[in-house]
Amino acid sequence: MGRTLVELFYDVISPYSWLAFEALCRYRHIWNIELRFRPAFLGGIMQQTGNKPPAMLPKRGEYLLKDMKRMAKYYQVPLRMTPDAFQHIMGTSSLTAMRFITAIDMTNPQYLEPLSRQFWMRFWSQHEDISQPENILAIARQAGLPAELSQKALEMASSPPVKDRLKDTTTEALKHGAFGMPAVVAHYDGKPHLFFGSDRLELLGSIIGEKWLGPVPSPKL
Repeated sequence: MGRTLVELFYDVISPYSWLAFEALCRYRHIWNIELRFRPAFLGGIMQQTGNKPPAMLPKRGEYLLKDMKRMAKYYQVPLRMTPDAFQHIMGTSSLTAMRFITAIDMTNPQYLEPLSRQFWMRFWSQHEDISQPENILAIARQAGLPAELSQKALEMASSPPVKDRLKDTTTEALKHGAFGMPAVVAHYDGKPHLFFGSDRLELLGSIIGEKWLGPVPSPKL
């Protein structure tokens, strides 16, 4: 039986996407899956579906701060929450970052994983800006991208092909039923199965016939 295609639609502004990203990276060597990263734009999904940031409800915001701390520890991801975390999100646009990531995906996809991880590290662990060009280039450097390649990708980020690719990927997520991120889509038994959030990976495993071994599984020997 062939490998099950599992697509992760994500935006680096989403902390729960980081948790799903790291967990799925661990499971791609354990489950019989082909993991495909699909950088998309959360702002576009929220706008198209009429969804609102969960922290806009104050009590939910209070809960999410505690929940993210627990989840970060459970998933062993260096995500650090601060009391003003949600104000930080609301004041940041990830559009340029996601266009830059998309440009790298189109030209040098081997860097997509370390680059995405470094964006999350910068924003969610170090609480630094990810929207300005100089900071995007610094993130790329930390991820191991050559300076010339990064500069070219930054120039490409504002081009129609990159804009269209990001828009198309976001539209594809919407067609699968996404209303937020992370959106995980497993193509199994002839149809796509959508799972929302980082806490549905156990259910994902049960649908595709794989066993959930916790967020930090021991690799196969």
